[in-house]
Amino acid sequence: MSALDSVLIQCPYCWETLEISVDPSVREQEYVEDCQVCCQPILLKVQLDDDLTPHVDACAENS
Repeated sequence: MSALDSVLIQCPYCWETLEISVDPSVREQEYVEDCQVCCQPILLKVQLDDDLTPHVDACAENS
């Protein structure tokens, strides 16, 4: 079992920087996580490159 990677994102609602955990064993992921500050739903799209470095796109769930 792989350890989780930490990634910093910016909330598309309140613009706060948040730290999220990403599972590096899944190359493509899409899920909703609530902002830890303003509680709005953030749609997270995660892709791992060939070096297993996570790239996260964080956008408003309703956009």
